[in-house]
Amino acid sequence: MSEGSLEAPTRHQIPWQEADFTDPEKIDVELRRVIDICHGCRRCFNLCDSFPRLFDLIDESDSGELDTVDSKDFKPAVDACTLCDMCFMTKCPYVPPHEFDLDFPHLMLRYRAMEFAGKSNGGKTSFAHRQITETDRNGKLAAPVAGLANWASKLGNGLTRPVMESVAGIHKEAYLPEFTGKPFEKRAAPPVTESKSRKAALYATCFVNYNNPEIGEATQAILAKNGVETEVVYPSCCGMPQLEQGDIARVAENAKKVSAELVQWIDKGYDIVALVPSCALMLKFEWPLILPEDENVKRLSEATFDATEYIVDIAKQDGLADGLAKLDGPVSLHLACHARAQNMGPKAAEMLRLIPDAQVEVIERCSGHGGAWGVKKENFEVALKIGRPAARKALEQVGENDAAYVVSECPLAREHMMQGIEKLDDENKAATIKSVQHPIQIFAHAYGLLK
Repeated sequence: MSEGSLEAPTRHQIPWQEADFTDPEKIDVELRRVIDICHGCRRCFNLCDSFPRLFDLIDESDSGELDTVDSKDFKPAVDACTLCDMCFMTKCPYVPPHEFDLDFPHLMLRYRAMEFAGKSNGGKTSFAHRQITETDRNGKLAAPVAGLANWASKLGNGLTRPVMESVAGIHKEAYLPEFTGKPFEKRAAPPVTESKSRKAALYATCFVNYNNPEIGEATQAILAKNGVETEVVYPSCCGMPQLEQGDIARVAENAKKVSAELVQWIDKGYDIVALVPSCALMLKFEWPLILPEDENVKRLSEATFDATEYIVDIAKQDGLADGLAKLDGPVSLHLACHARAQNMGPKAAEMLRLIPDAQVEVIERCSGHGGAWGVKKENFEVALKIGRPAARKALEQVGENDAAYVVSECPLAREHMMQGIEKLDDENKAATIKSVQHPIQIFAHAYGLLK
């Protein structure tokens, strides 16, 4: 094996059902092996806050080496990992098939599985943090009282947000997504004209279903314009929120439920299109590592497209319907980590550049959000700091006079970036930025499909 691991990275199955997987002593041995290699390399120092915490911990120890670091002090570095996979995909020279066999994100996942099982010194994952991840339950409860729920979670609400910070640990200044009163799966699909051979089952995802159905509606409208028959399917959440907390058994449960329903649509000749990159990543890559013997999971992973990936595929294979018009401003496009981790290329950028004369500037820096990580009280300020380079670059690309778009394949990352932009925006340039979250919505706008 050559130094630098120039081969394509491969990933091992996750042996989460084995007793050794959550054994604290075995995890500590593996942590020390991996961290010692990371300490000697440090190529990943600028990716997230996890690695600076690790390296400072070692540098400030008595010997300046790992031998004088107490294992209990690893936890802050573990907590700082957002499981974005960027170290594994883009930075680490020692990932499999290299003999060092490093998979830092999945080692952090293993540590969190140990915590979730209550085997760590710090005890189980907190009750409040577990409730944040119950996206389906929260969305169903909030839908009938969406106005009240959105009032309570609104930034600047001096009555409710301090209480949420104290009870749930959600920083009072962190953006929280609004809820919709009518989930996406209950909305009518647009008619299909001039039908072609493609059919697509849209996996709604918890975010699109309960928070921003406009992303799903824009996708349906684009596909209808291009003669694609669509059905909206949403058995349950993909389990990414539970994965972040180490509840792998719950992820496996969701994977079995969702895949069993979605393969029925595959049998009917439908492609599967996931509307949010985190969910596409779960269906394509994480589920097969958790349930490698499940045939439904295998078939689903091979039939799933990310939404922007699917539109680009239509453009390449079939050609797009006429009607795309020029945009009314430039686009700053943030490539979400979970889109990059799908190893499919910058499909959102490819899609937007299909629009005539589109000015698309790509941002490949971490937004700092990291799922539920960035909204927590202990992380929010650090999350803004991590995302500052991305926010600064987006702000630099915003014209002073033109209307402009700042979007991300991850809608939550986009809103977190907007909070960073507001803190940097001394000249009020952000006033020209349109309130669009996802590149799919821009593409629908170029087709004249948005109101």
